[in-house]
Amino acid sequence: MSAPSRFDRGHTDDLMTFLSASPTPYHAVASAAERLEKAGFRQVAEADAWEATSGGKYVLRGGAIVAWYVPEGAAAHTPFRIVGAHTDSPNLRVKPRPDTGAHGWRQVAVEIYGGPLMNSWLDRDLGLAGRLSLRDGSTRLVNVDRPLLRVPQLAIHMDRNVTADGLKLDKQRHLQPVWGLGDTVRDGDLIAFLEDEAGLSRGEVTGWDLMTHSVEPPAYLGRDRELMAGPRMDNLLSVHAGTAALAAVATSGDGLPYIPVLAAFDHEETGSQSDTGADGPLLGTVLERSVFARGGSLEDRARALAGTVCLSSDTGHAVHPNYAERHDPTHHPRVNGGPILKVNVNNRYATDGSGRAVFAAACEKADIPFQTFVSNNSMPCGTTIGPITAARHGISTVDIGVAILSMHSARELCGADDPHLLANALVAFLRP
Repeated sequence: MSAPSRFDRGHTDDLMTFLSASPTPYHAVASAAERLEKAGFRQVAEADAWEATSGGKYVLRGGAIVAWYVPEGAAAHTPFRIVGAHTDSPNLRVKPRPDTGAHGWRQVAVEIYGGPLMNSWLDRDLGLAGRLSLRDGSTRLVNVDRPLLRVPQLAIHMDRNVTADGLKLDKQRHLQPVWGLGDTVRDGDLIAFLEDEAGLSRGEVTGWDLMTHSVEPPAYLGRDRELMAGPRMDNLLSVHAGTAALAAVATSGDGLPYIPVLAAFDHEETGSQSDTGADGPLLGTVLERSVFARGGSLEDRARALAGTVCLSSDTGHAVHPNYAERHDPTHHPRVNGGPILKVNVNNRYATDGSGRAVFAAACEKADIPFQTFVSNNSMPCGTTIGPITAARHGISTVDIGVAILSMHSARELCGADDPHLLANALVAFLRP
């Protein structure tokens, strides 16, 4: 796989394919692994002893993936260049007792994951996907990618003030989707349906991690198709760009001064505190074992991390034409203006001046522009895996991303050129 060219819409076409194939974090890491396998990477099991071999390797754990490429002859203390991202997106997730309903409607009980724009999930055709845990201890991915569920909005005739007062949704009462008709709620119906969909026998599924997704496919938008609309761009856009960049660097040959790494975590939208989140030990364990597999010591590990830099890549806010006053007046990132550098002096982002220089050098090498994002002082600033990564591992970290609109909506909007501009910057960062 070659590095994406500056205005190659083929990269954006592939991003749309990736988004469609990745309705859940579990599917996203499987899609990333498939792409890396084609570039010569091989999966290693965490429970096995790791060998001191060069080449591309990756670890899968739930909805997280860490992949890295060891150049031929790399010393044990060789620093890492890391692209960090996250695989999860806000959505509606199925509860442990999913079968519910009332007044002749069959419904699915869901819980709110993260901070979605809840109105964007109303009157939208939804599929259902996720991970099924089986009686024999194995897991199976399932994806019902067709209209199955719908959260119906109350008609305006029964809420005459909604236009003037705004829509008010109760998370418990108003967001339970319908999926059929029936006066009797039968426990086990949904899981039995999914067993059939996955080609499993009844009773094989003993656990599940399931979530809804919009079945409307990604699409180009605008007079000149200069925009792209689609689901889960926060933050599968970065996962896809990081995967493409790592594959491009790995297939370009040895002689790299760093070990390039992709670390895509789950549960960023809920604080990253899990065994697959950025606040867990996964990344640190993989980096340490990589050093030790090459005959290194704790001293080599310390030397490697001292020279390591991480780009935490996550989507950010493009200036909104209808709400420009919500942005900082001197920082108005535009779509198709190139990737953004995120700065916050209160450490909601990890970027400092030296990190800015690293990112600026990568963009200069790639011959692409970049922009800067700073929050309006009167509004709270979001955060990313960047500060967590910097604090947990003592790694110099820089927060970057792509500017989008409608963040946390079931369907977001970006510039059609920005995904491959980001990928170009990541290639230049991983291969300085």
